[in-house]
Amino acid sequence: MTWRLTLAAAAAALVAGFAVAIAEAQGGSATRTPTTGVVVVTTNLAYQGGAAAGTGIVLTSSGEVLTNNHVIKGATTIQVRDLSTGRTYTAKVAGYSVSRDIALLKVNAHGLKTAAIGSSAGIKAGDRVTAVGNAGGTGTLTVSTGALVRLHQAITVSDDSGGSSRLSDLIETNAELQPGDSGGPLLDSSGRVIGVDAAGSGGSRYQQSAGDGYAIPIDTATAIVHQVEAGKTSSSVHIGPTAFLGVEISGQDVSGAVIAGVVQGAPADDAGLEAGDTITSFGGQKVTSPTSLQLLIRQATPGKAYRITWIDQFGSAGSATIRPLAGPAQ
Repeated sequence: MTWRLTLAAAAAALVAGFAVAIAEAQGGSATRTPTTGVVVVTTNLAYQGGAAAGTGIVLTSSGEVLTNNHVIKGATTIQVRDLSTGRTYTAKVAGYSVSRDIALLKVNAHGLKTAAIGSSAGIKAGDRVTAVGNAGGTGTLTVSTGALVRLHQAITVSDDSGGSSRLSDLIETNAELQPGDSGGPLLDSSGRVIGVDAAGSGGSRYQQSAGDGYAIPIDTATAIVHQVEAGKTSSSVHIGPTAFLGVEISGQDVSGAVIAGVVQGAPADDAGLEAGDTITSFGGQKVTSPTSLQLLIRQATPGKAYRITWIDQFGSAGSATIRPLAGPAQ
């Protein structure tokens, strides 16, 4: 079975600072509820002509917010809404991991209420849990209860743009997850975050059928957060702005990356690339598939010059020097 990412598509600090915030949140409060430190995330997908919604977990009072990468993938703008105060903030992507489906956002805020961050070490099947999220992308928070079913699970997930990926070492729960819950917290019986809600079973592209859901262990997520905060980029963690060529890549299984569309006025358009062309190299590195091009672009620096080569739909070779802009996260 293929599982649906729980992102709702709308038709329409320092490491030390983070550690202090966790300690403060774990101190507990008589007024703490399951929704404390949980925010609504909405995005504008300008290059796709749409919008999307998800959920976020507040890590620091100064504005670090944890969510899924697929919540902010392709987003040209990101808004974070604190329902407890009614305030909305514009967020920037500090860093993300595609393979782990984790992203760290930063908003310019002070005094945000933080979630109580726990640990996924020691959890076991049968433990009672609560999932919190922006179910249905309605802009409100809902709560679902259940139990842990299994640990260390792997699933194939698909998103609303037709892509798919493999997620592993997940927590399986029968607490129902719906579209829009992505990025929300999975809480233990003490109200501490043990996971980041990520996926639920889906019967169709825009609907969610009842069934078990999956969450990313919070220890996995916080390890990525610490890496981003430390500025340590790697093959699996991207930090800072993402390079943008302005091409939509076809899913065709060929040697190279076939262009399905080009954004008018984007660097690829200025370089003369067109729909139907097959990109064969970027920055001196061979492009063997759409995935390899995505990785090369993720490693590229916006504004830096790169040599790009391609074969057009008539078999003629082309090349140009291209300077990517700063664009949406992948």
